[in-house]
Amino acid sequence: VQLQASGGGLVQAGGSLRLSCAASGLTFRRYAMGWFRQAPGLEREFVAAISGSGGSTRYADSVKGRFTISRDNAKNTVYLQMNSLKPEDTAVYYCAAGSSYYDRPSGYNYWGQGTLVTVSS
Repeated sequence: VQLQASGGGLVQAGGSLRLSCAASGLTFRRYAMGWFRQAPGLEREFVAAISGSGGSTRYADSVKGRFTISRDNAKNTVYLQMNSLKPEDTAVYYCAAGSSYYDRPSGYNYWGQGTLVTVSS
């Protein structure tokens, strides 16, 4: 199984980025997908998750109304649209695949390598 995250970069506060995570080696539609992030010196934290069908989503309170998770099962890809970015959103963002759209890292079996998002003030 491989999860390849991309789309990170440097953006000013208030800007937008869209992260992508391309999956291979698994039956993508059978897996819930999650996005987590980890800032330096902090624990990995939940950002958003989506069910295998895409019909159910979950968000951390800190990103509700600003971030949107979606997936394209035909392309084996999950996305994270991030709007109104804040400096506190700066972190390495990881995608993960699991049996359900949990909000905790232990609920996921496979992890991508991460992509760095830096939001300048």
